[in-house]
Amino acid sequence: MIQRVLQFAALLLSATLGNAFLAPVIHPTKISTPSSSTQCQATKINTSFMWGAGNNFGKGDFKFYSSFEECMKPFPAEDREEFPEVFNLPKGLYEVRLLKPLGIVFEEIEAGQGVFVQELVEGGNAAIEGTVQPGDILVGITAVKIVGAKYERRMIPSRKFDFDTMVGAVGSNDPKWGCSDVVLMFERPDEANRAEVDDFMDFFEPPVDNPWKQQQ
Repeated sequence: MIQRVLQFAALLLSATLGNAFLAPVIHPTKISTPSSSTQCQATKINTSFMWGAGNNFGKGDFKFYSSFEECMKPFPAEDREEFPEVFNLPKGLYEVRLLKPLGIVFEEIEAGQGVFVQELVEGGNAAIEGTVQPGDILVGITAVKIVGAKYERRMIPSRKFDFDTMVGAVGSNDPKWGCSDVVLMFERPDEANRAEVDDFMDFFEPPVDNPWKQQQ
């Protein structure tokens, strides 16, 4: 494990990070009912129109995630009034946009239980930006998925990511797909309620029949 962490730290200092991984396969993390793939579980707000498949993949307002604020703009005012919790990050959840190399040394919590920030590279992009702290847990990250000649960049829940899937997601945010940064969501354990964060992140969960859940 120490060797893998050190190897990744070296990758983070390299300007070539990402060329080896284009489209990580995102496996289901939590689906309790058939409707949970198109509705946020806590609020039942409809999210089916966010996801395109077939000829609609790579089209629409949600095809390229740049920030949470921009992502939520297409929703109507009545949704904001009825479901205010969906439009605000819960306490202890932070979104940060970073250039590559990120300057973060990640380590697996344990197999299949995600990754956390072991340390920041001194003088690296994360340290300069100032939001991320050692101990923060990665719960969301933008990734690029390519289907045929079309692609999307989405914010994807990453609570269950292993180390290699996280590396693939980081690397897929490549300039040739219009990416100038990587957008990450971190949970700060001593501030956040894990159940609230997980419920919030369900909003970004792809439907089970969407290309994001399928091996290409």
